[in-house]
Amino acid sequence: MTENNDSGGMASRAEEFLQVFKKGAEFTQGLLKENERLRYRVLELEQQLRTEGPSAEIERLQEKLRQSEAEKAEILSRISSIEQEGLDFANRYAEIEAENNLLANLYITTYQLHSTFDVDEIVRIIEEVLLNLVGAEKFSLLLLNEQGQLVPALSGESTGGLPAVGTDDPCIARALAQRQAWIADTDELSQLAESAIKAVVPLQVDNEVIGALVIYRLLAQKTSFSDIDEEIFNLLGGHAAMAICTALLHRERPDRTRFVRGFLSGTK
Repeated sequence: MTENNDSGGMASRAEEFLQVFKKGAEFTQGLLKENERLRYRVLELEQQLRTEGPSAEIERLQEKLRQSEAEKAEILSRISSIEQEGLDFANRYAEIEAENNLLANLYITTYQLHSTFDVDEIVRIIEEVLLNLVGAEKFSLLLLNEQGQLVPALSGESTGGLPAVGTDDPCIARALAQRQAWIADTDELSQLAESAIKAVVPLQVDNEVIGALVIYRLLAQKTSFSDIDEEIFNLLGGHAAMAICTALLHRERPDRTRFVRGFLSGTK
């Protein structure tokens, strides 16, 4: 009886093992089939890519990428344009600020020239203008004498040690004849000797030339004359000449009462 039970148990376990083995074999067979199917699908897709090119999805993504790149380029272009506009505005603002400062300095200079009868003070004012606003380091303030020669007429640091200059100098002769400042251009400045004349500014009152400002040397950082320099020369040519004439006239007539009476009598 016991032997029959043992035989029956072993048979039952053997059957269960066979069932498990069978299911495992079926599962393995299914995996092999699915793997084969997937390999075949991969081959189909690879063949499709080789024959038909990128899929519609890839093309859509590529088109979107191209649009994004175009939008990026446009935004960068706009940013660059705005930055350039800002830079131009800043430069223009700086130019206007410099022009305003120059106008203020010129106004102060004009006021100072006509607010004193002291010849040395007038020379100092002219020297400051030429040094600080123009960049002229060495100049001579010359007046025409009775013989029609230009001679250093006023004392000052900038005029010391300079010889008399004849009106036959071509630069001076041109400026006096045309009654207009002669200014060396950039090319001429680079070729002229250190002691050569760099600019000549006629001094004239009521269209009559009384002398000239002759510039010999510029500051090291000054490599050319600008349009603003020319405007300063025009201002000095008139206002400095008038201030000098007034100061010299006052020196000849130190008595203020007699000076005023002489002026009033001349207006009658």
